[in-house]
Amino acid sequence: MRSLRLTFLRRRFLPADVVRVLTLLSIPVATIGWGSTSFAVMSLALFGVVLPRMLGLRPAFDLAVCVLVLVAGWSSALEWYTSVFLWDKLIHVVLTGLLAALLAVIAADLRLVPHALDAGRVAVSLLVFTLGLAIGSVWEMCEWLGHNFVDSKIYVGYDDTIGDLAADGLGGLLVGLVLPWLAAERDVVQPPAHSPRG
Repeated sequence: MRSLRLTFLRRRFLPADVVRVLTLLSIPVATIGWGSTSFAVMSLALFGVVLPRMLGLRPAFDLAVCVLVLVAGWSSALEWYTSVFLWDKLIHVVLTGLLAALLAVIAADLRLVPHALDAGRVAVSLLVFTLGLAIGSVWEMCEWLGHNFVDSKIYVGYDDTIGDLAADGLGGLLVGLVLPWLAAERDVVQPPAHSPRG
């Protein structure tokens, strides 16, 4: 846990930090303009853009996650998922794939699964595919809860759910193929070792 804090606070400016600031500023803007549902979505997006910096990910991986998370948040507020043809499926493929890869990195750090660099490309792809389906399943349940108990404008439907899950799995499979590259060259700050007392 200390390495997460130290890595987040490291004195290194990253292109993704601009997106993090924009995400933070988006919370009041979206809340004032689009209401409490947008506040919840943008708050979740803020967590999504902070996590990659805490993990010290490769800058390209970090930036991709942050940009897609912010775009996904604003797509919800602006209702692009229901008004722009196939936009919903595109975001499910790309963003869920990246989030599944992020989850695979965390699982490897916790020694629950092998690191992507140590496992075969096929095994990593199948792992991220499975994580993509898991993330998608949780998201679809949250959409259902949101539709029934928060805002009926949140779109749910059987065909939409199945299509979203298929897109989630596809995204996980595709991003899993490049996860060994994405997970390499991390910039993690380790806490200083305590010297033994004499």
